[in-house]
Amino acid sequence: MRSTSEAPATEPQPVLSLADREAGGSDPTARLEGGSPGAVEVHDLGHSFGELGVIELLELSVSAGEVLGVVGPSGCGKSTLLELVGGLRAPVRGAIEVDGAGAANERLARCSYMPQRDLLLPWLTAIDNAALAPRNRGATRAEARRLAHPLFERFGLAGFERSRPSELSGGMRQRIAFLRTLLAGKPVLLLDEPFASLDAITRAEMQEWLAEALAAESHTAILVTHDVEEALYLSDRVAVLSPRPARLIAELRAPSPRALPRLDAVTSAGFTATRERALAALARGRR
Repeated sequence: MRSTSEAPATEPQPVLSLADREAGGSDPTARLEGGSPGAVEVHDLGHSFGELGVIELLELSVSAGEVLGVVGPSGCGKSTLLELVGGLRAPVRGAIEVDGAGAANERLARCSYMPQRDLLLPWLTAIDNAALAPRNRGATRAEARRLAHPLFERFGLAGFERSRPSELSGGMRQRIAFLRTLLAGKPVLLLDEPFASLDAITRAEMQEWLAEALAAESHTAILVTHDVEEALYLSDRVAVLSPRPARLIAELRAPSPRALPRLDAVTSAGFTATRERALAALARGRR
């Protein structure tokens, strides 16, 4: 069901989630296209929570404008890796650089984080949820909506700007969450299993949608997922991690990154062979 009602004048002020707290920047009307891609370098990375080691001697490199997929068993430290890259945690050992910056606050300023759940605020309209990052930088509601509005047209959401989250499907909510991530205006996107909560049909549709969105935007991205097929389809390269503590056990070049239509891409002989190699690496890593 679509809603065309205006947001009430007395609606609460936005209480920003983790996905939006890092949305900094000095220009409240800076456009999405203003940012430049940033490379990510991870060297000799190690991390633990007390006595529990979660990442060990990890080396990763992501070129500017590249999409790196990260797959591995549950609990191996994939989400922790994103938090470390994005400056939300400090590593126990090793070094991380984002666009040449190593300090946590500098990495935070260069990364936009999309968590597993959409975390849309129920009292805000779709466009106001998408525009939280510009609002957090000091833009007025009108300025923030003006920045967000073209993206609704570009990414197939035109007509739903004033719908509430409860009136949107799961796939549409994830699209809004992705727009919120883009509107932070940062060069690096950290995508933490963005489609994990969706059913298989909607997930396949959203993968094709995200493929087009990533092709349209110049961003570096790290995509964490349990789905080997999803990683190979959406990424340029895929890093395969071992069980905890995570180590890099294989790195595979995707045969046809973000090719359309999706069904033809994921059923091709080259894609199937690469998927089998990734699954075999995961199986070896468990031994």
